[in-house]
Amino acid sequence: MIDWDDVRYFLAVARGGSVRAAAERLGVNHATVLRRIAQLEERLGVHMFEKLPSGYRLTAAGEEVLEFADQMETSSHLLETRVFGRDQSVRGLLRVTLATHLLMPDFADFARLHPDIEMDILSFGELANLTNREADVAIRVVYDRKTLPLNLHGLKGPELFGAVYMSRDRLAAWRAGAPDPVRWIVISMHGIPDWASEGEVRTTGGPFRVTDAGAQIAAVRQGLGITTLPCFVGDADPLLVRVPGSDLHMYGTVWLLTQGETRKTKRVRLFTEFVSRRLTAYAPLLAGLSVSRD
Repeated sequence: MIDWDDVRYFLAVARGGSVRAAAERLGVNHATVLRRIAQLEERLGVHMFEKLPSGYRLTAAGEEVLEFADQMETSSHLLETRVFGRDQSVRGLLRVTLATHLLMPDFADFARLHPDIEMDILSFGELANLTNREADVAIRVVYDRKTLPLNLHGLKGPELFGAVYMSRDRLAAWRAGAPDPVRWIVISMHGIPDWASEGEVRTTGGPFRVTDAGAQIAAVRQGLGITTLPCFVGDADPLLVRVPGSDLHMYGTVWLLTQGETRKTKRVRLFTEFVSRRLTAYAPLLAGLSVSRD
C-alpha cells in the first residue's frame, strides 16, 4: 500500500522544484525528503525525478505519478473537511488568515469568550489556500468577488477605502513655506498607485522606497513625504493627516471566506458571525468617514 505521507513529500518536491524547497515547506530536513522520495520510488519501481543543476525535474513516470498524487491529495482534503464539518464542539483549533491587524483586539475578545478554542492567526501576504486547509477562515479585501474560486463561501463585509497621507508637522511646515522637498514614499514592489494624486502638495525629487508597510508608516511620520494608506490606518494615527485636495480610493470589499464543510463547524460559525458584527461596526472607519478632516 502506498504511504500517503510519501506522496506528500513527492508533491512538495514536484511543486517546489527542489529538495530544499520541499524541506522548507514541510518543516523537515533535507535528508528526510530524500528518504521519503526513495521509499516511494522503491515502492513504485520507477524513478520519478531527474536531478539537474537547476533543480529536480519530473520524469515521464513522475508526470504520471503526479496526476494520481493530485487526486489523492484532493480526496484526502475532502475527507478531512467532511469529518471536520461534523465537529460541532466549541473547542479545538481554528486557523485564521488575515492581511491586517485591525481585528486583533476583536480576536482577543473572541478568545476570552471561547477559551477552549485554540486560535492560530496566520498573517499571510496572499490568500491562503482554503481548499488545502491552510486556514479555516480567510479575511481578505477583494476587489471583484468573481475572481475568487467558486468553492469558497463568503460573508460580505464593509468597503475599504484608502487616501494619501503626510505628517501633520510636515503639512504645517509646507504651509509655512519650508523649502524641504516633499517626496513620494512607496513600497518598492508597488510603486505609486495610478489613482493617487498629490492634491495641493507637490512632490519633488525621486521616490523614497521602502520594503514593507512598517517602514512606510515610519517614513511618513518622520515627514519625508506623502504616501497612500488604508483610511483605517491613516485616520487612526494622530501624527498623520490626509493631504489637502487628494481623493479617496476604494481598495475593495472585506470578505470573510470559508470553504466546503469547514464552514459548518460550530467554532467557525461562531467566529465568522462574531467578526462580521465587529466589521459592521468598523464600516465608517474602513470607508474613511469616521473623522473630520483639517
